[in-house]
Amino acid sequence: MALVELGGKWGFIDEEGNEIVAPKYDLARDFSGGLAAVWIGNKIGLINKDGEEVVAPKYAAFCNFFEGVAWIQLDGKWGVIDEKGNEVVPPQYTYSTLTFSEGLSGAMLKGKWGFIDKEGNVVVQFKYQDADNFTEGMGGVMLRGKWGFVDKEGNVVVKPKYSAYREFSGGLATVVLKDKWGFIDKKGNEVAPLKYDAMRGFREDRVWVKLNNKCGFLDKEGNEAVPLIYDRANDFSDGRAWVELDGKAGYIDKDGNVV
Repeated sequence: MALVELGGKWGFIDEEGNEIVAPKYDLARDFSGGLAAVWIGNKIGLINKDGEEVVAPKYAAFCNFFEGVAWIQLDGKWGVIDEKGNEVVPPQYTYSTLTFSEGLSGAMLKGKWGFIDKEGNVVVQFKYQDADNFTEGMGGVMLRGKWGFVDKEGNVVVKPKYSAYREFSGGLATVVLKDKWGFIDKKGNEVAPLKYDAMRGFREDRVWVKLNNKCGFLDKEGNEAVPLIYDRANDFSDGRAWVELDGKAGYIDKDGNVV
């Protein structure tokens, strides 16, 4: 299926050029989860690949399907539909994280954030200032302006104390405390001390760090696998990283050897 426009209206054709959905919509989006969003004026509906309207245009917003469900907005409230267009969670939330991850999504109700599952059951109570999606069984939550982590039972496993973080990868998450970066494990233990001026996420078991205007790489144990001597460096790709030192550029391997 391909989106096509004719005379300012949108429809769909198949690979042979046959019109499956005649151009009649003011706007349309590619298919997601077997359905495509279509607009009549500022109202959004959903059609299937036979061109049938599964949901007549009525929504104010529609997010793509993730894990078989999608967030929609109606009358200023957010809810969830399945891939058949059924409302599995009635529109009732002020905001959401707009996607599901690991079966859960963050949502706001009466000014507080929590997490729901795809059937609308509350998994993490609505008591946080903000929330982010789950990765590796850990969901980011904010309390009193600080970030921490909860598990899928709603237990606080890392108390909120960090000013920023990047999601868990390989059992580790980079975090910021008092403008210094390090990384922690899923129990909140500091694996790499929070002393670095900047830090990225892990790529190929290495994480880029900067300290005193010099950069290098740490391994997953927090050791400096590549000494912090470079003026600039890119993340690793295929076992190599581009680096610059004293105006000259080259490549190093994951142990810091110049290759």
